[in-house]
Amino acid sequence: MISANNVTLAYGKRVLFDEVNISFTKGNCYGIIGANGAGKSTFIKIISGEIEPNKGTVDISPGERMAVLNQNQFEFDEVTVLNTVLMGHQKMWKLMHEKDALYAKEDFTEADGLKAGEMEHDFGEMGGYTAESDAATLLSELGVRDELHSQLMKDIAANLKVRVLLAQALFGNPDILLLDEPTNNLDVETISWLENFLADYQNIVLVVSHDRHFLDAVCTHVADVDKQKIRIYTGNYTFWYESSQLAARQATDKNKKTEEKKKDLLEFIARFSANASKSKQATARKKALDKLVFEDITPSNRKYPGIIFKQEREVGNEILKVDNLSKSVDGKTIFSKIKFDIQKGDKIAFISRDPMAMTTLFEMINGKVEADGGTYEWGTTVTKAYLPNDNTEYFEGSKLNLMDWLRQYVPPGTRDVDEDFLRGFLGKMLFSGDEVTKKTNVLSGGEKVRCMVSKMMLQNPNVLILDEPTNHLDLESIISFNDNVVAFTGIVLLTTHDHQFMQTVATRIIELTPNGMIDKLMTYDEYLADDRVKAMRIELYGD
Repeated sequence: MISANNVTLAYGKRVLFDEVNISFTKGNCYGIIGANGAGKSTFIKIISGEIEPNKGTVDISPGERMAVLNQNQFEFDEVTVLNTVLMGHQKMWKLMHEKDALYAKEDFTEADGLKAGEMEHDFGEMGGYTAESDAATLLSELGVRDELHSQLMKDIAANLKVRVLLAQALFGNPDILLLDEPTNNLDVETISWLENFLADYQNIVLVVSHDRHFLDAVCTHVADVDKQKIRIYTGNYTFWYESSQLAARQATDKNKKTEEKKKDLLEFIARFSANASKSKQATARKKALDKLVFEDITPSNRKYPGIIFKQEREVGNEILKVDNLSKSVDGKTIFSKIKFDIQKGDKIAFISRDPMAMTTLFEMINGKVEADGGTYEWGTTVTKAYLPNDNTEYFEGSKLNLMDWLRQYVPPGTRDVDEDFLRGFLGKMLFSGDEVTKKTNVLSGGEKVRCMVSKMMLQNPNVLILDEPTNHLDLESIISFNDNVVAFTGIVLLTTHDHQFMQTVATRIIELTPNGMIDKLMTYDEYLADDRVKAMRIELYGD
């Protein structure tokens, strides 16, 4: 068990946590949620001991081992891949070297022999004799091939380093597992493997993630960081979100009697409890939901931005025609033979094993990157709004305030472009009051994305091009963005690592490969499950 007792942390006048009292128990997976800047990652660091609170303590049951997902990809550059994983069990790793050093002594005594026997016993208790094979198996399951296990970390690709560090955290069945954004830079197959791993995990897991699909798949509880406190709720993220929204609606309904409200909430709990049987965390979650009472569900204090895209005009019949596009970067083909037409109503998700492929295609059709071969042509009725993966060019060197920055992108001929007009668009993205005078050169990553969305809303587009739209956003902004793109009646081209965004928006999937493409009218989940698609992927990737 872990417990935080009266934990308080402040940086100057900014208070992150004020006398937080919370406990985490074995057999549960807790999703740590909260707005950007609320202190989710900081709380994980307090639990791990990396950050010392101003006041209060963190207590861990005696003898329990904690493992933390390391975010520093360069820390183990001079260590082999396999040894990096073994180092995840620090006590075993230390004992291994002490044992080897003892055996290497020239004047090995009888006392040394007795000590070595004790070490061997402890080493065996820790699983030391199967450690290397266990670590190798874990790496292979995470997609790190056997031939890479003996290589130095500095010599493997960045996306593989992420998997090795994840294996390091998972290795040796730690009693407490702390994971901060574990799905970053993982492909869908590896994320699915991790979901299954954590669903079967019998110890304590604390996880910070902006991936709602992942949180729903693994979490039995949600720990909500809000207003300098942390409160634990039973259920996964979707249960927390929908129940808090229901409670908020009921709180404003003064005409509804308490008993009627209670009945609605209890019916809601029962429905989710029944659906829990379909979840990977079925048993633990259903038992927990069955114990819920009316008072456990409270309204959320979150603010959700008002993301609303409106078409000024509908697209015509000719939207985008792509013919035989290809592109190589540094001698490596990232896609070729890309050919498709966009039809009215299309909402297309682009996927690839190489993340550079989608960004390059989107930059290409926006006139920012030259194709090696092939052509593309936009229809004359198209009004595009593009959210790039890297928005640096829109802010670099700018010292404008938010109002003047947004004013640059007002479409020609727009009437009544006064302060109230601009404040309206910024206000929808939660920039209120004096925040609109903030200089763009001090904005955070999330604030820059919110500015870009304000810019896009100004354009009244009929085509949205979204390259990783959830990057840097908190869950509240992601939900609002997701819901509006679903409701948008124009054309959508997107790529995202957010499974739920992809699944709920896309009606057509196009996969880019070095040897051609796959184009299917189906949802993302249908695409992943389709056996014909799996065969085509094997052929195109040369697996």
